[in-house]
Amino acid sequence: MIISLIIIAIISWIEFYALISKILKKNILNDRFFRFFYKTLSLIYLSGLVYLILAIEIEYFNLKIYLLYSIMVAIMSDIGGLVFGKIFKGKKLTKISPNKTISGSIGSFIFSMLLIPFFNTGLIDQNLPSILFITIIISLTSQLGDLFISLLKRKAKVKDTSDLLPGHGGILDRIDSIIFAIPLGIYLFIII
Repeated sequence: MIISLIIIAIISWIEFYALISKILKKNILNDRFFRFFYKTLSLIYLSGLVYLILAIEIEYFNLKIYLLYSIMVAIMSDIGGLVFGKIFKGKKLTKISPNKTISGSIGSFIFSMLLIPFFNTGLIDQNLPSILFITIIISLTSQLGDLFISLLKRKAKVKDTSDLLPGHGGILDRIDSIIFAIPLGIYLFIII
């Protein structure tokens, strides 16, 4: 599992770097600086994520639960956004991603809350208001992460981050909300 997670992290980093390169290829003067900046920043993030994965696997059982919960909240947020957005339609959320609706965003919060009864049975050592707060923040972060990658794709004038998964885009398209939810979710569980 660890090797799979590291491979997925590396592939998503490559896709992110390619996306940034497409955005910045217009201006050669700023290109070198921004490529170095984004490459360094994304490598630091990737290194931290790999370290976090290894630390979770080696030492800390609670971190495994926090990791699982953060991933599950991000997944449920995506599913809730899709289901509510398709059923209720409604007003568009933003111009960045025209398929995102306000009802979909509300559905993301509702679906992510469905996980609380399953994890509040002793798996997570937090009280109910804390878990509720953390779940809302993780769901919001995953939605913002999805919008951020959509913004980058729009700026790069591409539909998908790569064609690695035909019909689905790249790895980064599949995990765009998760990569932002994991670090914040674990951090919130540790400090609260």
